[in-house]
Amino acid sequence: MRLLSISSGKVTPLFGNHHPDYKSVPSAIRKVSISNLQNPMAVQINNLGVKGDEQADLNVHGGLEKAVYVYPAEHYAFWNELLTRETKKPITLQHGALGENFTIEGLLETEVFVGDKLEIGELQFAVTKLREPCFKFNAALGYKGAAKAMVQSGYSGWYLRVLKTGIVSAGAKIQLIPGPRHTSIAQQNQNLLAKRNQKDLWD
Repeated sequence: MRLLSISSGKVTPLFGNHHPDYKSVPSAIRKVSISNLQNPMAVQINNLGVKGDEQADLNVHGGLEKAVYVYPAEHYAFWNELLTRETKKPITLQHGALGENFTIEGLLETEVFVGDKLEIGELQFAVTKLREPCFKFNAALGYKGAAKAMVQSGYSGWYLRVLKTGIVSAGAKIQLIPGPRHTSIAQQNQNLLAKRNQKDLWD
């Protein structure tokens, strides 16, 4: 298990013309890799996440409990195939394109539980919850079914609280320290899927 990429983004206008209630909203969902295996730059991680990273709406992203968003690189093939099919043009997403701060390999939602700890290099984090996508995710990917596809697939990623701050670079090894193991991220996703299906809460 290792960290492949660290990404950050700034708040900019996000055009969501496919959504009837919004023309432009602020968002920092579009992240850019600032440390990767080709250029493993050292990055400062503080209690609120990647230094310099921004969030537009702290009710749904950011803060102490959602300081870092993690996404497994294994899911990128799914998104490239889906978006290529739906948009009728070849899509190859770069790490950070799904809004994540940490792109990792070797660890999936079925293997991660709320309360688990992750040691990444010299830093330590606690798993807090899954990511719940909204219409901004649809807008960022240019496909109105993206949020629904994320929940239905279970390829949600998860948030971390920072327990030990410091410096980390892409390529750092990841160690999982199990917590109580009551609820996995995959189980949280199944609960969210059932809730959205029951109330038809799709953006």
